[in-house]
Amino acid sequence: MQLPLLASTFLTVFVAELGDKTQLTIVTISGTSNNTLAVFLGSAGALVLASLLGALAGGSLSSLIPPDALQLAASLGFLVIGLRLILRSGTDAP
Repeated sequence: MQLPLLASTFLTVFVAELGDKTQLTIVTISGTSNNTLAVFLGSAGALVLASLLGALAGGSLSSLIPPDALQLAASLGFLVIGLRLILRSGTDAP
């Protein structure tokens, strides 16, 4: 096990997940339920599965596509999502 890789991955994902829509969704669901353990287990399981799929896909894709191209594609994807959210937030105002 590569401890530095494990630690940097943990810290990066932890910081990235703070305050994002996944965490806000979990807060919302937890606020409407009296069973926080079920909410925790469901959200933890979903995050683990999504992370597994990402790690498997990333490992497979990196053998076919250069890492710089993958980073560019991910960056463009986040940019498009962010722009769509910004544009939609302007139309949702009363």
